[in-house]
Amino acid sequence: MNEAKSETVGLTLVLAAATLWGLLGPFGAALLALGVDPVEIAFWRALFGGGAFLAHGLATRRWVPLPRAALVGTLGFAALGVSLFYVALIRAIDLGGISLAFVLLYTAPAWVTLLAGPVLGERAGRAQWALVGGSIVGVTLVSLARGEGIDPSPAALAWGLTAGLGYASYYLWGKRLLVRQSPIQLYGLALSLGALGIAPFVEFGPKPPAAWALLAAVALLSTYLAYLLYGLGLRRASASRSVLVATVEPIVAGMLAWALFGERLGAVGLTGAGLVLACAAASGIRVRAPRTVAAATRGDA
Repeated sequence: MNEAKSETVGLTLVLAAATLWGLLGPFGAALLALGVDPVEIAFWRALFGGGAFLAHGLATRRWVPLPRAALVGTLGFAALGVSLFYVALIRAIDLGGISLAFVLLYTAPAWVTLLAGPVLGERAGRAQWALVGGSIVGVTLVSLARGEGIDPSPAALAWGLTAGLGYASYYLWGKRLLVRQSPIQLYGLALSLGALGIAPFVEFGPKPPAAWALLAAVALLSTYLAYLLYGLGLRRASASRSVLVATVEPIVAGMLAWALFGERLGAVGLTGAGLVLACAAASGIRVRAPRTVAAATRGDA
């Protein structure tokens, strides 16, 4: 396969992964409409997704013994990148709407810039801080959005920004954890441990067959398969172009939210959303992370 064709295939895989992540919004909203508690949705997503990765790892024998430091790091990643992240995202969808939640999710690069110093010992340049400022302006505009199906309440904004923080941990922790283990092993362990962290807070309730089908779709399509496709795409496409294609995720979520649930951000909200996404894309392109590091954000196959 020549280089141009390989790049095209890679970007197509990344686009497919971003689309599957974008489906999280409608899947989650449909589950909420069926009366499934947000925390329970996060629990089953982590448990079923982790189970799929564990089965994959066992089938392909991608398991290595880990030193104590790596185990502790994986546990911390499970707490922030799975337990907190998964709960925060579905809470944000529940309280503020799909579009708002996915825009705030993409404040992750700003969180990375803010935390890269104390966590990774990396100093951010002026351009990175300018992008953080742009994200803050964008979030401010989004918080003023007055559209149909959108409620930028303080609680919704807080949960959305927390989701962005949780997503940022994929960049901050993944860079170190993937040195000693494959993404398959990392996600198998982290998602399973994350489910255990959520379990004490779940209020389980009866669910119709449709709810179980949606939970399986969230875990297997928008978690397990999406992570795998993104990793395969990164093997073939440049990281900078993949970052641009991956920003389709909130666009897909927003379009489906408009088509299926009648959500509309309004002019001010759309301006803020565009600014947040532009800063996220620019931040990813500027960093030009190596493929193994970029894959840590979603899981290289």
